[in-house]
Amino acid sequence: MSAAWWTILLAGVGTFSMRASFLAVAHRLVKVPPRAHRVLRQIPPAALAALVLPAFVRPEGHVDLLQARFGAGVLAAVVAWRTRNAVLTLVVGMGALLLIQLVAPG
Repeated sequence: MSAAWWTILLAGVGTFSMRASFLAVAHRLVKVPPRAHRVLRQIPPAALAALVLPAFVRPEGHVDLLQARFGAGVLAAVVAWRTRNAVLTLVVGMGALLLIQLVAPG
């Protein structure tokens, strides 16, 4: 077997082991301390921001705060913050992006 196959096999075994170990001790984690719960609630928004923010700030590989995506993203973020409505946020963000691109193509 080549080194690539050994790497894939070891990665699979490692992933399975991590998941299985969590399931083996899950009965002990029924009561999560409040401080840990607050920290764990912040992981999904942080991961989403890490994935989405570079597309807004650096779409072409350099910082460009005057491009359409950034303006629409800021507007969508304000709508999300004020309303906490995902559908309205998507509609306003996409509408703003389309309108900005229509008015100022380029």
